[in-house]
Amino acid sequence: MRVVDGVSFDLAHRASLVVMGPTGAGKSSLLAILAGTRQSGLTVVGGDAEVEGIAVRHPGRRIRALTYLTGYLPQSAGARLPARQTVSELIAEPITSRDRRVNQRALAVRVATLLDEVALPLGAAPKYPYELSAGMRQRVALARALVLQPRLLIADEPFANMDIEVRRAARDAIVRRRDEYGMSAVLVSNEAAVARELDADVLVLRAGHTIAFGHGTVDLLWTPGGEADRRLVGS
Repeated sequence: MRVVDGVSFDLAHRASLVVMGPTGAGKSSLLAILAGTRQSGLTVVGGDAEVEGIAVRHPGRRIRALTYLTGYLPQSAGARLPARQTVSELIAEPITSRDRRVNQRALAVRVATLLDEVALPLGAAPKYPYELSAGMRQRVALARALVLQPRLLIADEPFANMDIEVRRAARDAIVRRRDEYGMSAVLVSNEAAVARELDADVLVLRAGHTIAFGHGTVDLLWTPGGEADRRLVGS
């Protein structure tokens, strides 16, 4: 079964794209493929996509570079954090898994800086996920996705379970990397406010097909018959 079919878009450096659509539209599958993951039963069977010049259909040995250049936050990432690692270990893992000889002092500073960016107290570093609220776990997952200073953030509902204040901090962490380092972002969200806050393009999917595209949610260009789904971007 084809989950996503005929979706096409370009995303420049420093730009953002918000993917919207109903449950089962193929949003999460699209992001997983772009991030270089290989979920069970999910593969590219036609067409292609490039992330930072790397073909995600057949990355070969460049899969390591692809996962280094992209920060991936899957759906419900906070709820899926490994229970036996502390917060500091979880955030640092994308680095320590690549370099066991990393400078521990410098790594601790990076982790502490990320905790502050996503509005988590430094005291959260030695805690385990089960000791944190759902919103705190989601921010840990976001910090983990940002720790390598990725060129592209791929995030599925990144602000889930966050209240207004901490959501603002999480959004600012993304915007700061966009403005200072040229990071791009592809996010799944059905909230029009997310597209507005990130000044993002919007791609609307239904049943794996594109039914609308544009900048923001106000002036989307809809396919024939697609306008019946305007409610998807009206929040």
